Amino acid sequence: MSRTYFGTDGIRGTVGDAPITPDFMLRLGHAVGQVLRKGERRPTVLIGKDTRISGYMIESALEAGFASVGADVVLTGPLPTPGVAYLTRALRLDLGVVISASHNPFADNGIKFFSARGEKLPDAWENEVEAALAGPQRWVGSAGLGRARRLDDASGRYVEFCKSTYSNDLTLRGLSIVVDAANGAAYHVAPDVFHELGAEVTAIGCRPDGFNINDGFGATAPQALVDAVRASGADYGVALDGDGDRLQLVDGAGRLYNGDELLYVLAAARIDQGLPVPGVVGTLMTNLGVEQALRERGVDFVRTSVGDRYVLEELLKRRWQLGGEGSGHLLVLDRHTTGDGIVSALMVLEAVVRSGRQLADLLAGVDLFPQTLINVRVKPGADWTANRALADRRAEVDRELGASGRVLIRPSGTEPVVRVMVEARDAAQSKRCAEQLAATLA
Repeated sequence: MSRTYFGTDGIRGTVGDAPITPDFMLRLGHAVGQVLRKGERRPTVLIGKDTRISGYMIESALEAGFASVGADVVLTGPLPTPGVAYLTRALRLDLGVVISASHNPFADNGIKFFSARGEKLPDAWENEVEAALAGPQRWVGSAGLGRARRLDDASGRYVEFCKSTYSNDLTLRGLSIVVDAANGAAYHVAPDVFHELGAEVTAIGCRPDGFNINDGFGATAPQALVDAVRASGADYGVALDGDGDRLQLVDGAGRLYNGDELLYVLAAARIDQGLPVPGVVGTLMTNLGVEQALRERGVDFVRTSVGDRYVLEELLKRRWQLGGEGSGHLLVLDRHTTGDGIVSALMVLEAVVRSGRQLADLLAGVDLFPQTLINVRVKPGADWTANRALADRRAEVDRELGASGRVLIRPSGTEPVVRVMVEARDAAQSKRCAEQLAATLA
């Protein structure tokens, strides 16, 4: 079935342009409610959001849509995406809804859904919603309308959950940590988690105004964190994105660690404790150096399409625990059902504290391959795969790199952009080859 609204991570776009409009959001709530409502049973839906000004409008429209089909709604206010996933499962609700465009600027917004188990929903469920959107609307009468209420202690419950994932025999006491919440959904929970576990916390990017989410702060703009760590002499810095499911980490020297490196640290820490790590799941973008380092330690490594939902699907299929992306989406399935920036940071810091070593030392055996990524904007709907010049140039680059590098060319799932990535042992070669490939698309 062709999909009209759902992309690789829910529904996303610019506010005011279809489909991110109040009339569509009312229809969406109604359609999802139709899918959830089976027979006479009244479903209950949890709705959380990030700090974008448009969240108020979308929340109200979704609430009305759910109520119109007889579904009850629980509102959390601003809460990280993984917090919504956790509370949906903990409260035994039928569906979790997140109003967020993650790392995008404030002018965008979107919707993500979680199952009753706190997991991303499969394509088949999204196809069912698309079919309901195209079908007739079935309003209920006044006696059957859904009710709405606010969950006043949502943030406190989530803080306690995050703390519970950190080992009871360890503490963060003695560490100074800068926490950057990107002026997003974690602004009022992330500093508390690290403080209550004993760390001395300095908070930046924790003053949202509805417009400044991801603007110069957070996981997609980590220089602010690097500068703050250096200026304060902190031991570590933790940067989240706007909805709190991505992580970038900085050490006291100002070195930035991406998701690929942190994924290796999580696996290596378990191996060092004598725990089984049968395999790790990454994506087509995962650095080849991480794959090689894991295999040297006897850990199988599997790649999926880009997107944390695909990593999750592979982990569940194989019954493995660890997976992630270089962007900082990390999955630790014996701690949480979805990617969680705060929990991932705690797992990395636990590895540091337990080992008594610096984070850089834990990565001593990993030699990352230089990667060059170029985003090339194309006309919406253009068939870039038919570009003969691109195909010829790629064949030449593949021959040049041989077994010592990789080429990955793929479309973005959220914007009219083709991403060109070249990985090679030599940074200059990686950059040159990527620029040659991108030039054929421009």
